[in-house]
Amino acid sequence: MAWKHRVTCRMFELRDARREWKADRDVWKAEWRARDKDAKNSGAPEGGPMGPPPNGFALLPWLLMGLGAFSNLLQGKTANPWIGGIGLFVFNSLYISVVFQAFDKRRREARYTLLALIAMGLLTCGLAITYGGSWLMFFPLLGLATGAVVRGRRLGQVALGLSALAGTIGGLEEGWDALNIAYGTFLSTMVTAAILSLAEAVRELRAAREELAHRAVEQERLRFSRDLHDLLGHTLSVIVVKSEAARRLAHRDLDAALTQVSDIESVGRQALTEIREAVTGYREGSLTTELDRARSALMAAGIEPVVRQSGPPLAAQTEALLGWVVREAVTNAVRHSGAARCEISVAGTPERVRLRVHDNGRGAAAVPPQPGIGGTGLRGLTERLGAAGGSLEAGPAARGFTVTAELPALPGEAEPDAMLEPERAG
Repeated sequence: MAWKHRVTCRMFELRDARREWKADRDVWKAEWRARDKDAKNSGAPEGGPMGPPPNGFALLPWLLMGLGAFSNLLQGKTANPWIGGIGLFVFNSLYISVVFQAFDKRRREARYTLLALIAMGLLTCGLAITYGGSWLMFFPLLGLATGAVVRGRRLGQVALGLSALAGTIGGLEEGWDALNIAYGTFLSTMVTAAILSLAEAVRELRAAREELAHRAVEQERLRFSRDLHDLLGHTLSVIVVKSEAARRLAHRDLDAALTQVSDIESVGRQALTEIREAVTGYREGSLTTELDRARSALMAAGIEPVVRQSGPPLAAQTEALLGWVVREAVTNAVRHSGAARCEISVAGTPERVRLRVHDNGRGAAAVPPQPGIGGTGLRGLTERLGAAGGSLEAGPAARGFTVTAELPALPGEAEPDAMLEPERAG
């Protein structure tokens, strides 16, 4: 029989669709395993998969609501059974097509899906007016398909309009019993839309969370690379300069050479401590300590240091940032400037603090030109100070090279003798 052939064809189509769904599920599981493995290797927060994304198979069982109409067809209780059979087949085909399109945003908003939904509505009205009775149950099925496709502000208006239409047609056929059809249509439309929208929002939030975790890992890697660059660049420069000084002094002043060697040992031990702190991310440098180290490095390189510091006590965060600037600027001066004198001044007010490092060397000519401000270290410091509300400027002066940093003055802890020595020169 022809209807058996149609049923067989539909069964083959459903079987093929199920195979495709299983293949997509296997691919999805493989992607989740790979993402979890990457998250574990990168240190990102772990989270198990939320299960396969919803698809049209979740809405197929509701087609059982049309079994009453199908039973009437088989029992010969429906007038013009060929028309009813064709209508039932077309409705089921449109329903399956629409619900499978509804889980992809691009296909859900396509014109084909909208036209198929409109065709479903017209067919449902025609079948309900022609046959009534159990055929009215196609209105809640139409509501399911509508809720799966329609989202946003239009949903309420569409649900109310569809429910009113179902109630009106049902009232003409079944009287007051049509209220159940109208209520079921409204409920199926709104609940389906709410559940699918919530599932989609949860998955978007999960994707956003993963993206933020990956960005946090990238930011931590960037922080570590910058800290390591600044730490090792300065430390190795000091070690090289002091080693050269020890070599020059070894044949004429052994005690002075031993002093330089002792300083190299101290610098090396301190570098190990700072690298450990940089790895853990809890390093808070002291500006006074950095100024002392800068004075020692400059003197070892044969550069006269002049250090001036005035103003109120600074917060630990501000001292740490300015300490990085002092470290990088002095390292560049020792490496490239060929200067005889380097001035470091720190001037603070209740609102802002200003650091200036100036040497009288060869200036920018000593450093190979690179895009942006200075080299890698100064460019990274520019971003750090900018994030803290400050600024960094570096460039050649009338003679030599000048690095100027400004930061908003955060409240710091007052030290007993902080205000007794408003200016210190070395």
